[in-house]
Amino acid sequence: MRISPPKQRLISLSLGNGSVEDERVRDINVATIGNLCVDMVLSVPKLPPKPFDELKVYMEELSKSPPDKVKGYAGEDQLGQALEGSDIVIIPAGVLRKLGMTCDDPFDINADIVKSLCEIIAKYYPNALVNVISNPVNSTVPVDVEVFKSKGVYDDRKLFGVTTLDVVRAKTFYAGKAKVDVADVKVPVIGGHAGVTILPLFSQATPKANMSEEDIRALAKRTQDGGTEVVEAKAGRGSATLSMAYAGALFADACLKGLNGVPDVVECSFVQSYITELPFFASNVRLGKNGVEEILGLGPLSDYEK
Repeated sequence: MRISPPKQRLISLSLGNGSVEDERVRDINVATIGNLCVDMVLSVPKLPPKPFDELKVYMEELSKSPPDKVKGYAGEDQLGQALEGSDIVIIPAGVLRKLGMTCDDPFDINADIVKSLCEIIAKYYPNALVNVISNPVNSTVPVDVEVFKSKGVYDDRKLFGVTTLDVVRAKTFYAGKAKVDVADVKVPVIGGHAGVTILPLFSQATPKANMSEEDIRALAKRTQDGGTEVVEAKAGRGSATLSMAYAGALFADACLKGLNGVPDVVECSFVQSYITELPFFASNVRLGKNGVEEILGLGPLSDYEK
């Protein structure tokens, strides 16, 4: 889809192929492959229909929105058009978690999906920043790396596993326990994006709060199990779709700011890393015009976090 927002506004997320306009910055195009809460972002009356023929009609209707603010694409034959000129590509495509599944369970299906999509990205616009949301991120990101390497276009500064939802949850749970405004809270989350690989660094959280180790362990456990909590609450009728859309928008917004030269844009992300013995690791990274400008250190860790 193509979205042209008003002047003086830096859009946080565009679905499909979106154009960002701001008198202070250059235009940036964002492509999203898959449905990422279209109704929330575009305020359309309903989600896209599942049957492909109906989906194409739906996209054509969106494309008629005056004054040419939205452009919809559907089907593999139109992916090249959707990606043309993209600076950021967001991949939320794939199957969602169901009741009884972990983040790792969708791997067989989602790995094939993201592999195919990254082959298309490598062909049409290999210089784009790629934000991978499709789970399990701990595994789909390394798959994408191998795809880009096989095509000779891999740049470790431009591929991100989006772990922002872990940060959003950690901040929310911490704010509730500390009785502070969540907007004022910062909590780095390191490791990975599934279960026990998720490690919120509550010892570095701000503003500081007087919490026992038992409280910290409980908050960490809830952050790790946040996705399961949502799936169980929905009783098998869905997963954390809306919160993931919100988190994906936050990270896309950070990438947009980095591309536009905004200084000191720091977010947590699962990237190829050199700060531990693991080849991929989630930690704070500084974003800039080339993607990852710097992978920041872990900082002081508590005994529990070590």
